Amino acid sequence: MQGPRPRSSGNGKVGKEVYLEKHLPTLPTLGARQDAFSIFFEWDASFGIPGAFYIKNFMTDEFFLVSVKLEDIPNHGTIEFVCNSWVYNFRSYKKNRIFFVNDTYLPSATPAPLLKYRKEELEVLRGDGTGKRKDFDRIYDYDVYNDLGNPDGGDPRPILGGSSIYPYPRRVRTGRERTRTDPNSEKPGEVYVPRDENFGHLKSSDFLTYGIKSLSHDVIPLFKSAIFQLRVTSSEFESFEDVRSLYEGGIKLPTDILSQISPLPALKEIFRTDGENVLQFPPPHVAKVSKSGWMTDEEFAREVIAGVNPNVIRRLQEFPPKSTLDPTLYGDQTSTITKEQLEINMGGVTVEEALSTQRLFILDYQDAFIPYLTRINSLPTAKAYATRTILFLKDDGTLKPLAIELSKPHPDGDNLGPESIVVLPATEGVDSTIWLLAKAHVIVNDSGYHQLVSHWLNTHAVMEPFAIATNRHLSVLHPIYKLLYPHYRDTININGLARQSLINADGIIEKSFLPGKYSIEMSSSVYKNWVFTDQALPADLVKRGLAIEDPSAPHGLRLVIEDYPYAVDGLEIWDAIKTWVHEYVSLYYPTDAAVQQDTELQAWWKEAVEKGHGDLKEKPWWPKMQTTEDLIQSCSIIVWTASALHAAVNFGQYPYGGLILNRPTLARRFIPAEGTPEYDEMVKNPQKAYLRTITPKFETLIDLSVIEILSRHASDEIYLGERETPNWTTDKKALEAFKRFGSKLTGIEGKINARNSDPSLRNRTGPVQLPYTLLHRSSEEGLTFKGIPNSISI
Repeated sequence: MQGPRPRSSGNGKVGKEVYLEKHLPTLPTLGARQDAFSIFFEWDASFGIPGAFYIKNFMTDEFFLVSVKLEDIPNHGTIEFVCNSWVYNFRSYKKNRIFFVNDTYLPSATPAPLLKYRKEELEVLRGDGTGKRKDFDRIYDYDVYNDLGNPDGGDPRPILGGSSIYPYPRRVRTGRERTRTDPNSEKPGEVYVPRDENFGHLKSSDFLTYGIKSLSHDVIPLFKSAIFQLRVTSSEFESFEDVRSLYEGGIKLPTDILSQISPLPALKEIFRTDGENVLQFPPPHVAKVSKSGWMTDEEFAREVIAGVNPNVIRRLQEFPPKSTLDPTLYGDQTSTITKEQLEINMGGVTVEEALSTQRLFILDYQDAFIPYLTRINSLPTAKAYATRTILFLKDDGTLKPLAIELSKPHPDGDNLGPESIVVLPATEGVDSTIWLLAKAHVIVNDSGYHQLVSHWLNTHAVMEPFAIATNRHLSVLHPIYKLLYPHYRDTININGLARQSLINADGIIEKSFLPGKYSIEMSSSVYKNWVFTDQALPADLVKRGLAIEDPSAPHGLRLVIEDYPYAVDGLEIWDAIKTWVHEYVSLYYPTDAAVQQDTELQAWWKEAVEKGHGDLKEKPWWPKMQTTEDLIQSCSIIVWTASALHAAVNFGQYPYGGLILNRPTLARRFIPAEGTPEYDEMVKNPQKAYLRTITPKFETLIDLSVIEILSRHASDEIYLGERETPNWTTDKKALEAFKRFGSKLTGIEGKINARNSDPSLRNRTGPVQLPYTLLHRSSEEGLTFKGIPNSISI
């Protein structure tokens, strides 16, 4: 190891090379599987204070360098270097590995001797944009999504990104070989992630991600074998009791199948067995107290504002609802729901009165699904509608569904407009079964949109370009790097795994969600209308008509639905984030000029917009990064998206969706017409009719297995308001502001618990008696229905 030192001008002075000496196995501060070594640097009085050190690995194997602490420095005491990086054999690198002290400097304030090293390190991380990436590489570069399909195997997918037809955020460039069939597509296979993005079994979170990989490669084929080849179990559920047996009794599987399921801890935890070859899932939270609460209209409506997809509902501002689709392509998509149909269940209130008093809302999937429905319904077994649901805000603050419109394309062409039916609430006879089926079709739309847009696109995919740009242009010494870095932890890694096993052609998402092979293509069409600034929660609520700007109200907003759990809790978290970011940014940027003159910051933002989100770079809504408010708002949106927004749409997946009856993912039958055998079956056996419409057993096992992993917290999760190391900065004012942030988040937890105990807030728990805790900051390990990690790490 060698240490350069700061001095008044020129390059830093580099000390003599020294070697690891004494192994210190008993150092009490070490975590599992960590070793400490002592090093002795020669020192002379002219050396100054160390600002960085070089390190060379002469061993064959790589090692993970956690930190270096220099002690007994004259007139200075101790200096910490937070490293958290893999160091390979020195021949793997063109330049020696360098690590900087955890001080914070704007580029213009960097000690002169460190400037050269600061620039050089960023050049290394940017690479030259050529060649195939190797395991030990640390290079961050951009590419389009050209590796989801398998053109050579006859299963291509469109390339997403780089075109106006299929715009998309960029992902990390891999540089793999191209396919023979399509020279623009990369061959599927192992996915490169910059080495420090992949901890490689050092952390328990890795066991969850490797669980997904094992699920995809090993477990799903075994499920298929058990159901379709060995006929060990029927491919259909026969009753609701049969569905509940997944967690109440389990499914009996042959010994050889269970013994082949990978022994990874994550999968051991998921696939519980009782020694009798029984596969058993944990009980989903939504069914722990009430077995039938999910069937009620109140719970159906409550999950629109307190479920796993709580940010799609909009206030209805015109009637009838209209479409933004091109009528020359899709005909007239205006809703066929009538005022008379709605007013049946509005207790004497007219539609006009309800619109003017802000009591009508809509869950509208018409425009998202109609362009794809002809193709989706040509897939084997798929028979789906595009849905619109109108909801009414009752006097007690709860929502009530008034009507569901089910539309499918005209059989003679999309341009002829949809064929639509309107279903109204019913509690008895065959009409109540039809109503339950209509709600199932709504949830199938909601499940697909949630997974592909609310979850994958709006958190995972849109964050990756910011993570790439941050590593390419902001030095580890930069204050904004230190602010944002924890909110990228594991994101590039989990996204790479998703391209390999989840969103790839014939992957888990295509197998188990309605849009099938059109899934990710569909998310691309939604990305056309993605707006960065609308990702701020207040802006999102105002845009959807769920909040009105009001300076006298808390957070400057008056909620239209006062008991809207996601919004009420979310606004408190948003304000805490914005306050923390404002306090931190103000320490380094006292004026707008400081923002404008920061060369690294300007390069970072320019590239994040123009390359990372290059297909939308011309949009006028991008912050120009010319003011401190631009910087504070942009950083707040990044922190919010990576932490609270992702938590809200991710960690409720199994608690709500683990009961497939509550959140079906596939639709296999249209509503039966009177006079057909399916209609007669629906009259005789409503449960069977429901089960033949929704996700069957094999796809349910896939869905439950993956959402259980996705809904879990690892034992080493780092939550919002926490850091991996207390030594992340030497700036005492920054540490004090961060401590205030943590205290504020703890206070919000208490408020959430109090709201959940208030019986007047009926949307907090609902008929299933499941308190809304998805934005409760802290959590234990496992399947907890709460906890806001710093980053999108699963």
